Amino acid sequence: MTAATAITPAQLPAVIRGYLAAHEAHDTDAALAAFTPTAVVVDDGSTHRGTEEVRRFLWTAGAQFTYTTTLVSAGRCDDGQWVVTNRLEGDFPGGVVDLRYRFRLDAGLIAELVIAP
Repeated sequence: MTAATAITPAQLPAVIRGYLAAHEAHDTDAALAAFTPTAVVVDDGSTHRGTEEVRRFLWTAGAQFTYTTTLVSAGRCDDGQWVVTNRLEGDFPGGVVDLRYRFRLDAGLIAELVIAP
């Protein structure tokens, strides 16, 4: 993957903005609508493939904690890849973490999402 060129959050594709808002609001159905049927999500060492596994990920990700999310940066790598860094602060171990969300789009939907510190 090439280095990301910094952009404003408003320059992110609508599907990414929609996913981020839905995930923060814990709206699993709206977040899931942003993904292709064969999407892959990698988070915390686990890989989730396809609609049902991605649905379970969205339903359970961070559910045991209370936290706030602040968008720190956004970048565009190429026509199909985007990177967003969010700072999470809450009652999880460590209390604060910056997570990098790398999105790969296909036909206007999220085909791959990799979340890592």
